[in-house]
Amino acid sequence: MSYDAVLFDCDGVIVEMPDKAVMTEAMRRVQRRFELSDPPEHIVTDFLRGNLSSITERCRSAGVERDTFCAEAAREGVRAQLTELQSGLRSVYDDVAAIQKLNYPMGIVSDNHPRVLSFLLRRFNLTSYFGTVRGCRFTPSGLEHQKPNPHNVQAAMETLGAETALYVGDRQIDVKAADNADIDSVLLRRECLAESEVDVAPTYEVSSLWQLHNVL
Repeated sequence: MSYDAVLFDCDGVIVEMPDKAVMTEAMRRVQRRFELSDPPEHIVTDFLRGNLSSITERCRSAGVERDTFCAEAAREGVRAQLTELQSGLRSVYDDVAAIQKLNYPMGIVSDNHPRVLSFLLRRFNLTSYFGTVRGCRFTPSGLEHQKPNPHNVQAAMETLGAETALYVGDRQIDVKAADNADIDSVLLRRECLAESEVDVAPTYEVSSLWQLHNVL
């Protein structure tokens, strides 16, 4: 199979995942600000999974305006990640060098905030390699476009002028997003996934980005 473009998830593929404790503490500040009773871990999970119905219900129960809550959570989440990156607590994976040797139009499709994506690509001198970067703002409309919704995958393909593409991710939800966009997928297994997590088969499986050269 030949491809017109290669798309990549970011966290867990290009750069290390945000520290869960850092994100939880950021949401704890939001929790205190709005006097919410929900554990901050639940707030983190809702945003990472785009669980808009849970967020809406939480705000309704607490008498909080949903857009105001989302805006504050976004500020804290973005600030926490930028601080983490600036402090050198997150870095790119060593095998990202393999991407720099690919001769394809490339793009990023991530559920992380566009401001975070822009910052980390600049910090690690990767901006020039990607013709498009699609992220999700932590707003109700942004959360609706999180994976497995294929919206951002399709938008990235359109920007790159690609009719066929390969999407590289490290989670089952990435494979589902590619399947929903009717394109092939690569599951990057940096860590072993339980079989129960895999209900849509990826087109390829690799343990390193260097193996993409055998796929393409």
